[in-house]
Amino acid sequence: MGLLTIGCNTGYSIKQMIDTSLNHFWKISYGQIYPMLKLLADKGYATVEDFAQEGKPDKKEYQITAAGTQALKNWLKQPISELTVEKNELLLKLFFSRHQDPQSVQHHLENYQKKLEERYNTYAGIKEMISTQLKDEEDAPFWIITLNYGLKTTQAAIDWCQETKELSLKKEG
Repeated sequence: MGLLTIGCNTGYSIKQMIDTSLNHFWKISYGQIYPMLKLLADKGYATVEDFAQEGKPDKKEYQITAAGTQALKNWLKQPISELTVEKNELLLKLFFSRHQDPQSVQHHLENYQKKLEERYNTYAGIKEMISTQLKDEEDAPFWIITLNYGLKTTQAAIDWCQETKELSLKKEG
């Protein structure tokens, strides 16, 4: 429902927004988006209007209703019930690393750190773009808040990689 409040009114535009902005902390597929939009319309939280397109299937545009806005506000007020469990392939490999040579462990850590540094740079670039080009957007402060979370947790993971590489090097020596 939140995406309907910022101008994402089709399944396609919702997926684009998720893939370009939200995928750093929320992933969803078309197979989840379209049934959810139908459910929102069925519950009266959104209206839907069909638009004919030449040579393409009809486009459905959704608009949030007053009931949908209230449901969104109610959801936003609810406390977080639990922390999500992160699936992390590197941690799983490290957990069983007595079965691999120390050089492989170092390689995994270096590769992971490189990916984290790339992610950090992406987040920093997005933050800079919002801070300069989109600073007048009503939602900009909240976008910055979520980016700051990504920047801080990514930096912590980079620091952890560095410390872990140093620890495993000491163990080798």
